[in-house]
Formats: sequence, structure tokens, C-alpha cells
Amino acid sequence: MTHFDVFNGDADGICALHQLRLAEPRESTLVTGVKRDISLLKRVNVAAGDSVTVLDISLDKNRDDLERILACEVPVTYFDHHFAGDIPDSPRLSVQIDTAGDVCTGLLVNRFLKGQFLPWAVTALFGDNLHEAACLAAASLNLDESQLGELERLGTLLNYNGYGGQLEDLYFAPDDLYRKIQPYADPFEFIASDTTFEKLRDGFESDMKRAGSIPPQLETETCAAFLFPNESFSRRVSGVYSNQLARDNPNRAHALLSELPSGDYLVSVRAPLATKTGADELVRQFPTGGGRQAAAGINELPADLLPRFLDTMQQQFA
Repeated sequence: MTHFDVFNGDADGICALHQLRLAEPRESTLVTGVKRDISLLKRVNVAAGDSVTVLDISLDKNRDDLERILACEVPVTYFDHHFAGDIPDSPRLSVQIDTAGDVCTGLLVNRFLKGQFLPWAVTALFGDNLHEAACLAAASLNLDESQLGELERLGTLLNYNGYGGQLEDLYFAPDDLYRKIQPYADPFEFIASDTTFEKLRDGFESDMKRAGSIPPQLETETCAAFLFPNESFSRRVSGVYSNQLARDNPNRAHALLSELPSGDYLVSVRAPLATKTGADELVRQFPTGGGRQAAAGINELPADLLPRFLDTMQQQFA
């Protein structure tokens, strides 16, 4: 009998699983990938007696494989905050889904565990660029400004590591990064004790400096878009740089388009922080688009659709 832990390779997916396994330790087969690799249930081949936990990937994008797994009479526990669509009606499916703009999967797991490992949920919220929600959640921890800043940096770095067109773009494969975090119930101990944090910090600072030198391709009062070259740093930095742009310009939507080897684009979109809506509506108008209201993306935008994307973005956020 095998248990499968299926999780998004970003800060939220890792922190969600970490909380759950701190509370309920168990041997499991880890199934994950780069942040954009969300069709993860297709890689789960179950047999009678198996079980599955799913964290931080859209049910809508995995529905067929979820139904396949449920049809094998395998129980599935599902935590997520992305668009779900119709949820299968099955006694073997336990669902904790909330698509509100100020919620992440790590926070849903924290609620389920009644706050046992709240600092990791705060880290997840920071990783998903939900800074206001992170500070509200952290209030009961009585952290000073420096400690809160450390959790913010940790969440940012864990999220930064998840972005890339392929695993080779990342500093750490997400399952390896989870295993590095696994021994630490206290995120501050991980920050102080493990060289992983330092390696990610140095890479992040170098990549962000390069990103800041690239001028916008499109810039209006309501939106801005940036075209990044076909380099690993572009794909690594796409999410965290988009988050920074969103914080610096809260009334403006942002898109960061990283050129792929094919000449097409990997796209990260952030809705204005003032509204936290519209990102998912924009990207679902294009092939391979998906995500949530505040933050979404397109895995492979055909190059010939770039003008249409820029026009549609301006209309969406006019």
C-alpha cells in the first residue's frame, strides 16, 4: 500500500505539505515538479489500498485523473485555493477548497490543523504574495519586525525556487527542497541552520538585479508587461519579480513574459493588489493558461499571440 503526496513545487505547496506531515507523519511517494507543472495527478498510478493527498494544484486541471483515482476506490484528500469547477461527488473525496483572494493552501492546512504550525502558514502566505493576509495571520505569534521579515524572505525564496520551464532551471528540485525543510518544525531554525537558505538568497539577489535592468514592453496607468530573454534566470525570477512589481504598483496589473527555446513565452500575470481579481480570467483566454484571481500564468503563449495578449490585458484591466 502506497500513500502519494502530490503538491505544487512552490512555497505554498511545500509549506502546506510540511505542516501536514509535521502533524501526521507518514511515509509517502512525493509527486511534484516546477510551479507550472500542475497536471500532477496524471503521474499517480494507484492500486487498491493506496491513498492520495493533493495540495495546491487546481482540481479543474486534474479532474479526469482525480475521477480515475476515485474510480479505483482510493481515498483522496484535497487542499487547494485555485479555480476548481465542478467537484466530483464521491464518499472517497475529502475537499478543503477556498478560492478567496486572501487565502493560500498553506493557510487552509493551518486551519485544518487548528494552527499547530502557524509560522509555516505565514511563510506560505508571504510566498504567494499575500502580505496583508500573512501579517494578519502572524499577529498571534507576537513576532518582531525582524522575525516577520525573515518569514517573508523565506516564503519569497521558496517561491522563487519553484519557477522555471524545467527542473534544470531551479536551484533545488521541489521534492529535494521539501526534504531539506522536513526536519525543521521551526522555520527560524531552518533559516539559521541550513545552507539551502543562503544559496537561494544569493541566487535571488543576482537574478533580481538583472530583472530590474529590463525596461517594460508595455506600460500604461493600469498595466505593464515585460519581455525577458530565453535564459534560466528569466524563468526563475518570473514569479517573484512579478510579485515585487505588484507591490510597488498596487493599482496596476503586471505580466512578465519569458521567452522559451521555442520562441513562445512563459507568462506570469499579477492582478492589481488593490483588487486581486482578473488574472485568471485573462490567462484562461489563451492556451495553457490557468491560476487564481490574483496571480495566474500561461505555460506556453504562442509568439504570434503576443500582440493579442497585450491588447487583451489592456482590456481586462482597463
